[in-house]
Amino acid sequence: MSRIGKKPITVPKGVTVSLNGQVVKVKGPKGELETIVHSNISVEMKDSEIQLKRPNDFKENKALHGLSRALIQNMINGVTNAYSKTLDIVGVGYRAEMKGKNLLLNIGYSHPIYFMPPDGVTLQTPQQTQIVISGIDKQLVGQVAAKIRSIREPEPYKGKGIKYSDEQIIRKAGKTAGK
Repeated sequence: MSRIGKKPITVPKGVTVSLNGQVVKVKGPKGELETIVHSNISVEMKDSEIQLKRPNDFKENKALHGLSRALIQNMINGVTNAYSKTLDIVGVGYRAEMKGKNLLLNIGYSHPIYFMPPDGVTLQTPQQTQIVISGIDKQLVGQVAAKIRSIREPEPYKGKGIKYSDEQIIRKAGKTAGK
């Protein structure tokens, strides 16, 4: 039994949720998001609570039950408090800067790399070695952060590259001197 799916979602003040069949639209002070809930899951709204129900206890329906609830909850959290991820750049001469809305990365390649963020995501560089990604869509913020990190993933010997600010890089021992 999905414990997450059973839990009702409370809608805070200032946020409006509209249901149109399987389409759930959430509008709040930061913006507007929408998602399509799977046809096996029914969505009901009473007063300021959203309840999700499933038709039976099949494994697929149990998974969809919890997933759908989590997606709607993330949308409500996103339109009230925007999500953000922080990336750190480690390496001598590695740096990032904003050129308009685009991100310019100098990270050890023979050429600079320009990254154009999608709509709904804002990038900031408070320092040359730090990138802050923020937006109301949790999935999109995480995807953009992963895409920027994949340009130069941290290597295990010196830890050079782009890493999440809370990520721990497991280091390997280098070559030992011969006899």
